[in-house]
Amino acid sequence: MLDVDAMIDALAERPGETAILVDFDGSLSPIVDLPDDAVALPAAIRALGRLVGPMGRVGIVSGRPIEFLARQVDVPGLVFAGLYGMELFVDGERRVDPRVVPYAPAIASAADDADARLPGVLVERKSGLSVTLHWRTVPDRAADAIAVAGDLARRYGLVELPTRRAIELRPPVAIDKGTAIDALIEGYTVGAFAGDDTGDIAGFNALGQAAADGRITRAVRIGVRSAEMPATLPGAVDGLVEGPAGLTELLAAVAERVEGA
Repeated sequence: MLDVDAMIDALAERPGETAILVDFDGSLSPIVDLPDDAVALPAAIRALGRLVGPMGRVGIVSGRPIEFLARQVDVPGLVFAGLYGMELFVDGERRVDPRVVPYAPAIASAADDADARLPGVLVERKSGLSVTLHWRTVPDRAADAIAVAGDLARRYGLVELPTRRAIELRPPVAIDKGTAIDALIEGYTVGAFAGDDTGDIAGFNALGQAAADGRITRAVRIGVRSAEMPATLPGAVDGLVEGPAGLTELLAAVAERVEGA
């Protein structure tokens, strides 16, 4: 397991050949009860801004829609992969994977049904491409939400993605943070990703596979520790930092190193 200094060294060694990608919720932003209340740490935003330019690529890979991410982290030059990679924002252009577009009517119907069947459970519509059922503020409704999600997935031909105290319904297309990261590290020598949740493990695995295949020479997989960190996460990463504040400190240290080089 790498310590923080070793991760900084790995990220700063060849900055122009390095792609640094980070998750949003629980990584740049502390965990909150309601999705709309999530705010990235100001120091994290500043650190990302300092990295854009010296680093080969800097981006956010998240289950959030790109519109939300771009509003929250308004840093010119950042790359965004939203909805686990169903939408990308690169070089000023938003692209939606055409394979998911035909499922928009099913997503809308599933969201409407969830609203009707789960009063009190937050139904979050995401760019018309997925819908998440949240029970963080009503933990006693967890079993109901999970059961309804399963029924809606079967009824509308969708798949379920369990997340932290929530479950997402999405198109049955092989897209996740791993496929998004695979695309975003192409052409770079070092690939890094920081994340904290179950959905991030696909990204860590993709980086490890890219290094094993020789598509990159170094993978730096950064786990962001929290009280809700999945038990499998430490085994999927190269090093751990303490919450969003710890990740922010790491990013700022890399920025200071490459600026002074």
